[in-house]
Amino acid sequence: MKVWLDTDPGVDDALALGLILARSEFELVGLSTVFGNASVQQTTRNALRLLSLFARHDIPVHAGAAQPLQGQARYAVAVHGDDGMSGLAERLPPARAQAQAQHAAEALLAASRAHADLHLLAVGPLSNVALALRQDPALAGRVASLTVMGAAFGCHGYTGNVTPCAEANIHNDARAAAEVLAAPWRALRVIGLDATQRVRIALPELEPLRQAGAAAELLWQAAQPYAGYYQTRDGLAALVAHDAIAVAALLMPEAFSWRHGPMRVVEGGLAHGQTVQDWQGLARGQAEWDALPAHAAAVDADAQALTELCLQAWARH
Repeated sequence: MKVWLDTDPGVDDALALGLILARSEFELVGLSTVFGNASVQQTTRNALRLLSLFARHDIPVHAGAAQPLQGQARYAVAVHGDDGMSGLAERLPPARAQAQAQHAAEALLAASRAHADLHLLAVGPLSNVALALRQDPALAGRVASLTVMGAAFGCHGYTGNVTPCAEANIHNDARAAAEVLAAPWRALRVIGLDATQRVRIALPELEPLRQAGAAAELLWQAAQPYAGYYQTRDGLAALVAHDAIAVAALLMPEAFSWRHGPMRVVEGGLAHGQTVQDWQGLARGQAEWDALPAHAAAVDADAQALTELCLQAWARH
């Protein structure tokens, strides 16, 4: 699969990148950065240095949106630290390449025209994808699939992680999310907290990474304070690798439970960033719902199978 990764590195973004680069099923043709876990300047630096860590500085990096389509940017300092990498960004190898001059949205469009059946993975705020759609709405019908890490539909009690109603990536640019989810993609899968938080990798299970290569060891180091956040929040010292689990949906869709229906995003007010899916057809006959295509949402995940897939991939570095 030819893959384009739109990302905001980010500890779990680093783990997602490690999964992509470890699996022969993927050919990563490009990477774009967006604000989110840190500023776009910092996420771009992190992306370039992560590619050096994995010895893949040949992959082009394109910086994208520094702020949402509406509103102000917010960063996940409490979860990922000031540098987006749990304080370890300066321990990454120096970047051996520079970001490309072309903006992320334009680069994504160019890649979608150059590569038949391109798979788009968006694991940060959806600003770059929405900007690309605004320039060329045909993008949705041209790429083979779009996989989004974002949203929370309330399954298993997971309703949000930045507000009681909203998941971070959607909340960070609700307008962009609304536009992306309204587009007629050939195949769109949303992997939200309902699935990702079902996969909690206990810290002892990560220990083999310390005995693998230098890149695997650094991933282990970055995971420690990141998991510490979840220990403080949930009382369990475990890694919740949201973005890597979204990548895994391309490799192992059978490890997820899916439901289908149109999706909308709340903009403004108490529930800003909440993602709603009419999977029961209760809104049928309402024009604002009937105009929307049905997309797939992951509502559960096989924790054991996905943990094994991720650990085996990360250990290859």
